[in-house]
Amino acid sequence: MQLPPILQGESLTRLLQGAFAGFLATVVIGFGWGGWTLGSTARETAAKSAAIAVVTVLAPMCADKFRQASDSPAKLTALKGTDSWKRDDFIKDTGYATFPGSEYDRKVADACVELLTQVK
Repeated sequence: MQLPPILQGESLTRLLQGAFAGFLATVVIGFGWGGWTLGSTARETAAKSAAIAVVTVLAPMCADKFRQASDSPAKLTALKGTDSWKRDDFIKDTGYATFPGSEYDRKVADACVELLTQVK
């Protein structure tokens, strides 16, 4: 069986080079500007987004629980008098950053402290 002229000799080499260049351009454009991602990258992005969402929801709840306590003015004064690197531990010790069905999250405590110590 005779191969077509495009699949013989120099033509075949040029055809394969063009196919490879087209493939490479498609991959570079797709991943660089087309928004393509690998599965592992998508999982990492989803995990980060979920963690941010949890902090966004739970931090205001922590601050509200703190403010609604009967001794909140005294605790707020104590919180503001605590060194900045110990404030999340202060919130942890009060129990306001721990919610039913979840464990203590330092990021929630940090965000809660930020909400409580903002100047109004």
